[in-house]
Amino acid sequence: MSTHPFDLSGRIALVTGAARGLGLEMARALGAAGAHVFVGGREAATVSLAANTLTNDGLKATPLPFDVADADAAARSVERIIGEHGRIDILVNNAAARDRRDLFEFEPDAIKDLLQVDLVAPFELSRLAAQHMKTRGSGRIINVTSIAAHISLKGDPVYGMAKGGLAAATRALAAELGPNGITVNAIAPGFFATEFNAPLVDVEEITQMPRDRSSLGRWGEPHEIGGAAVFLASDAASYITGHTLAVDGGYMTHY
Repeated sequence: MSTHPFDLSGRIALVTGAARGLGLEMARALGAAGAHVFVGGREAATVSLAANTLTNDGLKATPLPFDVADADAAARSVERIIGEHGRIDILVNNAAARDRRDLFEFEPDAIKDLLQVDLVAPFELSRLAAQHMKTRGSGRIINVTSIAAHISLKGDPVYGMAKGGLAAATRALAAELGPNGITVNAIAPGFFATEFNAPLVDVEEITQMPRDRSSLGRWGEPHEIGGAAVFLASDAASYITGHTLAVDGGYMTHY
């Protein structure tokens, strides 16, 4: 273990869905801890802008535009990282899709599309990264799930199902990859004031939920997710695997 267990200097990280919101803040936090971060996302322009924002702040960041649902693109992206740096130490599976509607309004293809992005893609990307991590005997995989993996809200059935599956995949991957020195954990965010959640802020019934039902009585600020990512990626969490860390202001534990 390093003298400074939260120091990520020399580590190579990939954060998917990092062009904005929680993904960008986790990328920023990993970069501030010393990692060289590949900023993943579907749109080249927004990914480049996010990476430039980080480099302008003195951090090491490289844009990596690709769609996580495209298996070939994901494989090429991991190979690019390996080709440029010879290693990948940290993978944060943050990219996600959401489709809020009634249970009976979903067409089968829409269900499959959401499961592909939110569950199958991070599982496959984890396998791709783990193939390289295991040759070094170490690695950190962090899946971003949601409190929706553990508690449910009417009108959002497929997202909760997918995130619940990702929480289970976290445990399964931890069991499979532990002998290779790879830890696999999850972060379950609660209510965060991001662009992604902007439509919810205008719905009085929903915007009051974290204020009335969480221990801290407020929405989370995006930067508050960063510490959890650095912790789980660092030597400080070397004996933690298969765990889901809720970053929710106490929402799931508050009665």
